[in-house]
Amino acid sequence: MQQKPTITTLFLDIGGVLLTNGWDRAARRQAAATFSLDLPELEERHHLTFDTYEEGKLTLEEYLHRTVFYEDRPFTREEFKSFMYSRTEAYPEMIELVCKIKAKYGLKIAIVNNEGRELNEYRIKHFGIDKFVDFFISSCFVHFRKPDADIWRIALDIALVKPEEVLYIDDRAMFINVAEGLGINGHLHKNYEETKKKLEDWGFVVS
Repeated sequence: MQQKPTITTLFLDIGGVLLTNGWDRAARRQAAATFSLDLPELEERHHLTFDTYEEGKLTLEEYLHRTVFYEDRPFTREEFKSFMYSRTEAYPEMIELVCKIKAKYGLKIAIVNNEGRELNEYRIKHFGIDKFVDFFISSCFVHFRKPDADIWRIALDIALVKPEEVLYIDDRAMFINVAEGLGINGHLHKNYEETKKKLEDWGFVVS
């Protein structure tokens, strides 16, 4: 008889795993072209302030005031925000895989991600991630960003699990390394097929 898996909980990133990245370099490049913005200026202002937004210490309105609307523009904030939201697409195979594993094996599912509040809530609700995730340990909610190890410590406390009971899936190697340093099992997500095989290796087999 196959030994029962020791994993009780999955920690998942959103961007790069369940959905495309939200407001990444490619999206900002597209925004600069669409709205005729100076890309180097946008990038500099973004990098000076985005960490603060992701930590939940700025609203999206404040972030946009610092990065785009510090001067008059021929477009509205709503037009720009709509563009930002529209950059996200789902990875339906990954979402379906997680949902099937949760339904079959009763695992706890927790999100551990870096995201600003408004973008985070839009992405979670629009793509139905709140329908199968038990906990959201998002940087904007807990005021810690990966790779700060405290965000994983908070996730462990909220989920009430030991590190060895967790499999953490992320597309950033550094974040996997930090989590593994806390005793969490890590898997670097590259594609659906490899991650499905990793989950099967842990005993989570779904058709």
